[in-house]
Amino acid sequence: MFEPLPTASIFAFVKLLRPRWQLRRVNGRSMHPTLVEGSTVLVDTAVTHRSPPQIGDIVLLQHPYQPSNQMIKRIINTTEDGRFILRGDNPDSLASTDSRSFGPVRAELILGKVTHRF
Repeated sequence: MFEPLPTASIFAFVKLLRPRWQLRRVNGRSMHPTLVEGSTVLVDTAVTHRSPPQIGDIVLLQHPYQPSNQMIKRIINTTEDGRFILRGDNPDSLASTDSRSFGPVRAELILGKVTHRF
């Protein structure tokens, strides 16, 4: 007959089917002091499919003009047409490339929500 799979095998199989959780390393100082350069964050890539991102969420997004560039920013506001205004937490405006330089972003560019930091 069949023997039960170890729990670790089941989780590994599920992770292969749907890579919901991603570990990402913080590069740069745009989110300082909340996230320091070199720290690691856990991103939930499925949460934005269940409910829309909210003001105050820290999210992983695709840069609107550089598709290969992904960044971590905080949602600070929304526009009437459903776009998100993003900012880095660093009070030095020159330390962050965000909506001040590329404008509000479409929801499709938000790839996930940062849920934990390490």
